[in-house]
Amino acid sequence: MFDLAGRMPGRFRALVLLAAFASLRWGEVSALRRCDVAEDGSWVRISRALVEVPGRGLIVGPPKSRAGVRTLIVPAAIRRDVVKHLDAFVKPEHDALLFTGERAGNPVRRPNFSQRTKWTEVVAKMGLKGLHFHDLRHAGNIWASKAGTSTKDLMARMGHDDMRAALIYQRATSDADERIADRLSKLVDQHRTGNADDDDDGLSGQPVPVG
Repeated sequence: MFDLAGRMPGRFRALVLLAAFASLRWGEVSALRRCDVAEDGSWVRISRALVEVPGRGLIVGPPKSRAGVRTLIVPAAIRRDVVKHLDAFVKPEHDALLFTGERAGNPVRRPNFSQRTKWTEVVAKMGLKGLHFHDLRHAGNIWASKAGTSTKDLMARMGHDDMRAALIYQRATSDADERIADRLSKLVDQHRTGNADDDDDGLSGQPVPVG
């Protein structure tokens, strides 16, 4: 994720990181103001969202659901990036937008973001062809689930009223864990049948060097 963020123009690096690590929707992250973020980057408050309405342009409204109004702790790993962004790209006013275009401080529309960042080309070069911005939120949800988050807490972080979405991510994590367990079992089976090299598989009692 840091590789992808690093390939963005400077003013959009923190946008990508927050969308992923805080599991934010496009409308939520694009609506953030200076007053919605801690000065030290330790939390972010979601209280509104920008919505594209045909014939009316961008409209400020509430988040997608009642649970969408929430305050999230920002992982320490990206707080420095958030603070740098505040210092470099955000006006001092209390209600100044966190993410804007280069001119006039206007909100960023998703098509303009894709064009300015050359999103399609960038993700293709990274071997991630077809990756959409919304996939950043999906990734964040999966990471949160892998961290052992309860269904209730995962729902709160995602901003969902319905537990079905949270259960989907938890089930995906469980499935991945099952695949890992299956692979480990196969290693054991190979070792027992003598098909694996004892010096390489780490199952003979000798530790396998790391790094």
